[in-house]
Amino acid sequence: MTSSNANLKPRREQLSWEYLGYLASALLVASLTMSDVVKLRWLNLAGCIAFTFYGLAIGAVPVAFTNGLLAFVNIYHIVKLKRQQKADAE
Repeated sequence: MTSSNANLKPRREQLSWEYLGYLASALLVASLTMSDVVKLRWLNLAGCIAFTFYGLAIGAVPVAFTNGLLAFVNIYHIVKLKRQQKADAE
């Protein structure tokens, strides 16, 4: 019985990471439904961060690298949008 339990543990861990992948996917899809660009960027940033951790967890370096880079792109655009909003208010 212990050998079958030992075989289940890696699958359970894999399922846990799959849930993170699904969450990341849901965040990215939700971000693309936003009409407000700032909200879009924030949700997309959250999805990219989740995908970065997911990629690292499953050993998928291209997934982690690409989404980590996209997270920085989102941060750049969030800062740019906030500065523009501040300049427009003045």
